[in-house]
Amino acid sequence: MRGFGVKELLGCYARGVFPMAESRGDPRIFLLDPDERGVIPLDGFHIPRSLKKTVKRDVYHVTVDRCFETVVRACASPAPGREETWINPAIESLYAEMHATGYAHSIECWKDGALAGGLYGVTLGAAFFGESMFSRATDASKTALVHLVARLQAGGFRLLDAQFTTEHLERFGAQAIGRDDYHVQLKAAISRKGDFFKLPEGLPGAQLLQSITHTS
Repeated sequence: MRGFGVKELLGCYARGVFPMAESRGDPRIFLLDPDERGVIPLDGFHIPRSLKKTVKRDVYHVTVDRCFETVVRACASPAPGREETWINPAIESLYAEMHATGYAHSIECWKDGALAGGLYGVTLGAAFFGESMFSRATDASKTALVHLVARLQAGGFRLLDAQFTTEHLERFGAQAIGRDDYHVQLKAAISRKGDFFKLPEGLPGAQLLQSITHTS
């Protein structure tokens, strides 16, 4: 999209639409405004018991914004069960700009010095728009999600937009809501200010779990 940059993308998020590409090899970007939207209620986040053990044991070293573009490229790469992705080079470039201007962030999970999983998304006011995640090791992306929710709760965020619901996300409490309901939640969230960096990086897993409400 010629002339489509950070300002225009933030405007899209503010009115409830988000960009995608048809495929990795398709250079075009289109905007989506689905009838139903996937959200993960921050006050109703559920952590499966086995994942709690992984987080508590600090299996992964978790960082924030250490290698944003690497995370996006990993999300864009084919993986077993996900041979095609919607992240094309134009989207990679656009979100790199978003990160450089402080609106896009990544959570990284490391094991033995190697990047094992992570996720990235966009902040606007007290809303976080989750874009994509990837995993190269058991529970790596799930651990990133737990750390993200802890960070959003600590920073006063009101909305975690997952775009679409999946069976995987439903295990964490994700639910589909109608467009009108979504817009009500979106308007309330972006009118407030969230602090993505209020939670210190490197918090031990046990302490992190204690900080998260409604984890049963």
